Amino acid sequence: MKASLSGLTVLALEQAVAVPFATRQLADLGARVIKVERPGEGDFARHYDARVKGLSSYFAWLNRSKESIALDLKHSKAQSIVKELAASADVVVQNLSPGATDRLGLSSAQLREVNPQLITVDLTGYGRGGPLEDRKAYDLLIQAEAGLLSVTGSASEMVRAGISVADIAGGMYVYSSVLAALVHRGTSGEGTEIEVSLFDALIEWMGHPINYGLYTGEGPVRAGDSHPSIYPYGSFAASDGRVQFGIQNQREWESFCADVLQRPEVTTDSRFATNDDRHQHRAELLAVIEDVFRSSTVNEVAGRLDAAGIANGRVNDITGVITHPNLIERDRWRSIETAGGSIQTLRPPAIMHGHDEPMSAIPEVGEHTTSILYELGYLDDDITELVAAGAIGR
Repeated sequence: MKASLSGLTVLALEQAVAVPFATRQLADLGARVIKVERPGEGDFARHYDARVKGLSSYFAWLNRSKESIALDLKHSKAQSIVKELAASADVVVQNLSPGATDRLGLSSAQLREVNPQLITVDLTGYGRGGPLEDRKAYDLLIQAEAGLLSVTGSASEMVRAGISVADIAGGMYVYSSVLAALVHRGTSGEGTEIEVSLFDALIEWMGHPINYGLYTGEGPVRAGDSHPSIYPYGSFAASDGRVQFGIQNQREWESFCADVLQRPEVTTDSRFATNDDRHQHRAELLAVIEDVFRSSTVNEVAGRLDAAGIANGRVNDITGVITHPNLIERDRWRSIETAGGSIQTLRPPAIMHGHDEPMSAIPEVGEHTTSILYELGYLDDDITELVAAGAIGR
């Protein structure tokens, strides 16, 4: 069976992380994604580092299975090419600088005049109409504005989330809203204009601490690698490493004391009677737990937790994740091509049984410029003139 979005074309005026993340999900479902890049330099995320055979680790993650066309969008002839591509595209997605598409004559409204059935998505930092409308937005800045930093880290220090969580949140809402708009178009024949902001996306993910603060007057405490309101729930030291587990209810607490700690009398200690009590006396309970755990290995502790029916996990470093048996035994790795050679990449998270799973090469800047222009009817002489005028690169 063909991939579910086979036959759909997505035109991506994209850079950095958020929109490339969204369009890669669409490409993984079989959509044709045409990525517009600057001639020469390309998407600046190509150059964040060079750790993946000359590509940046971000770019290698986000740009498989795409085609690259190199256009100088400040050039009128390049703008005309974008409009020609939009005329036959299903989706146009962009996350250029605030106001850039309006200045270039490539706004959602202008492109939908060319193609009324078009689905357009504008991803911005803070959304339209607010005091931060024109402000540039990067992931860490959104983490700060949305309050994520205030609840992440230890009691003494705020820390950035270790992944680009604001970009990923924004990209996921771009991805899901495009799928919803495609369903709407399939039933109504109508295109849709969509707006997503990184700020609104991360604010949605902050629902728990925001509710906590609305009704207590303060945010959850920063709790490092522990849960801010459930205890014990976090990582604890064994003799040869750390094990993570969480107690969710009183039944599990009693089982934990009897079968894991093998100290059933802890259940009746008044300091630990309820979750609120355990949270209030977490330092004392930590000492009790690690006093028992320090004479056992991580595997031994995990075995007792499993036997007691208590959810737990290892605290892996990145090497441990790469070699994780749950990835290897489930055949989650694939090989794809880049200009620097073959690299390993992970399969999409959603397994669509019976559908193709297209995963192809990461393009070089402008690798598909000529072939895409041929499709639009341009001849070799036309392309030579466009290169000479600086409108395109290849």
